[in-house]
Amino acid sequence: MAQIQWFPGHMAKARREISERMKVIDIVIELVDARAPYSSKNPMINEIIKSKPRLIVLTKKDMANESMTAKWVHYYESLGYQAMSVNLKNFNEYQKIIEKCRTVLKPKMDKELSRGLKPRAIRAMVLGIPNVGKSTFINKLANRKATVTGNKPGVTKAQQIIRVDKDFELFDTPGVLWPKFDDEHVAKNIALLGSIKQSILPLDDLFIDAIKFITLHYPELLQQRYQLEIDLEDPDWVLDTFDHIAKLRKIKPLKGETDYDRVIELFFSEVNDGSIGRITWEDPSCIKE
Repeated sequence: MAQIQWFPGHMAKARREISERMKVIDIVIELVDARAPYSSKNPMINEIIKSKPRLIVLTKKDMANESMTAKWVHYYESLGYQAMSVNLKNFNEYQKIIEKCRTVLKPKMDKELSRGLKPRAIRAMVLGIPNVGKSTFINKLANRKATVTGNKPGVTKAQQIIRVDKDFELFDTPGVLWPKFDDEHVAKNIALLGSIKQSILPLDDLFIDAIKFITLHYPELLQQRYQLEIDLEDPDWVLDTFDHIAKLRKIKPLKGETDYDRVIELFFSEVNDGSIGRITWEDPSCIKE
């Protein structure tokens, strides 16, 4: 896959603003997508927040493989981070996040009180790349429609401070991506999450890679969704897969041939909405730091 570069101007500005305002923040809530918890973790954040307390939250765990999500939480905890996973549709789990932040910051807040400082609200900054569910996350915590939500990368553009309750404030920021993807696998995984605009991607390559991955790791999902059993040793497996899905979904031929673009569009739509099933695109055992 060709190297993908995508760094809009508003993201460069967001990075500067995050750096400038980090000094007034108590804790960073870093959101990553449970379907690709490594690829969706912005390496810029380490440079920006340095030693600031951090809670890594794996979002969309309801769309990821359950056992793999547990492995990823353990992986980040083994690196010394506080980590947990959430289903963005389950409000009770959001309350656990607030309590986790309070636990992490209790020594700092107690120290301020012992110095005679007045009690104040915890200030948390929410960081994450586009489309990891950041706006949904903030809306749930604020218990109102505090930010614009959408299923397109880069929906949130301006920073906001949102009061969750009298003791907890959220500092929202736009999603931030790094300037380029040096790792082809990271670029592919980010594309599969919908965190970069699909119009800049070689979708046919991405389709083939995704089908191959699911065949190797989740073959039962292809059988359940498309009645597909793929032999990757068969030289015709790619075309046969296109033809099979087109026929199954009654996609009309284009000039007498399978409409490959329609098949790809359908497939990625079902990947993104979870219709195919719960898939995690990477394994922590394969990460080489």
